[in-house]
Amino acid sequence: MPGGGPSGTPDGITTDPALFACSRGVRAHRRRALPAAPASVRTTPSGDRFRTVAAPAAGHGTGAREATGAGHGNGTGGTAVGETDAARDEIRGQVAGTAPVPLSVLDLVAVGAGYTASDSLATSVRLAELAERRGYHRYWVAEHHSMPAVASSSPAVILARLTAHTSRIRLGSGGVMLPNHAPLAVAEQFGTLEALAPGRVDLGLGRAPGTDGATAAALRRTTQLREGADDFPEQLAELTRFLDDDFPDGHPYTRIHAVPGPVQGSAPGGVQSAARPSIWLLGSSGFSARLAGVLGLPFAFAHHFAAGNTLPALDLYHQSFRPSAVLDSPYALIGVSTLAADDEETAAREFRAAALNMVHLRTGRPGLIPTPETAAAYQFSPMEQEVVASWQSNVLHGTADLVRSELDDLQKRTGADELMLSTVGHSLATRLRSFDLIADAYGMPDA
Repeated sequence: MPGGGPSGTPDGITTDPALFACSRGVRAHRRRALPAAPASVRTTPSGDRFRTVAAPAAGHGTGAREATGAGHGNGTGGTAVGETDAARDEIRGQVAGTAPVPLSVLDLVAVGAGYTASDSLATSVRLAELAERRGYHRYWVAEHHSMPAVASSSPAVILARLTAHTSRIRLGSGGVMLPNHAPLAVAEQFGTLEALAPGRVDLGLGRAPGTDGATAAALRRTTQLREGADDFPEQLAELTRFLDDDFPDGHPYTRIHAVPGPVQGSAPGGVQSAARPSIWLLGSSGFSARLAGVLGLPFAFAHHFAAGNTLPALDLYHQSFRPSAVLDSPYALIGVSTLAADDEETAAREFRAAALNMVHLRTGRPGLIPTPETAAAYQFSPMEQEVVASWQSNVLHGTADLVRSELDDLQKRTGADELMLSTVGHSLATRLRSFDLIADAYGMPDA
């Protein structure tokens, strides 16, 4: 789940929800020219209007969440005016077993030494099947580029395969890094996924590149990376209009349609549903938190690599939240690195391999995840030991009972409505076993 931008809360550009309907089934602008914008409002290339406002201060306590009724923890949030039961259920997860909130899966399709990308992709199929059987609510695939240990450079392609091996679990991107892609292409890819798995596709969107600057420039065929606060809302507005097929009359894109999509239902003889994937905003700082809140969208925070920003970002999301046709109250999940094993020794061996991989990554030496044997023989320098110690504090690892206890504590501290687990480690079998053990610890079903 790549992050949403630099640390901290910017003096942001935010959207006026009355002018930019990002929510499912809302077409406030369909084939209608927008009125002239006042001096304080700027009209974007997609025909949507944005205004500059002062960003609210990020709080550090839990009062904001309590005041806005967040932290539902039971997957049964209320229904607002205009919020259908179907729309609510697509966002709010269902608790399985004794877990405090719904549990979900984030897959980076990690590749270890001695394994191929084919091995890891096959394991993703097995993991998605396991997650569905054990009652995990959703399964997301991350987007990363130019990293030998991560084979998830094309989330939509991987998800297409998973649609053929699952029937109930929600599938989605965690996320698509929107600045890397043309909004129309994303709308077409996820419209295709919606056609393959109707009613169970999530489109998680981030504004970070998911890679280094040089690779991002190669992806976009430009040296102008355009990751400022202005550009992402414009891209989001354009993508949403393609998904809803509702560019206003006179817009250059009025006659351009994302297919599969709603235009197939409005054409003569068409029976295509206007339903589309649920949009989530992802982030590791305050920008996407506030944008998600203003638009009334669900928010996913990358706690697994930005734990220091978790509470400020969640507080900002709740403070900024405005009810929408998608959500009557905030809904936020957090990504969590976990590794549960049958015994402490196995967990420690796999964790050390993952830690060495992290050291390699942070020191500019990316490679495959090393074997536990390689990691056991490696002597960490004092500087590398500091990197490991810092990273270790954000990885919940050990026996299933210990990981369960730490997940419970984390949910209580953050008030997260859902926990999305990723599993570190070299062994493919260990990663599968980790999700099984956590499900066992919470008494989740096995059917």
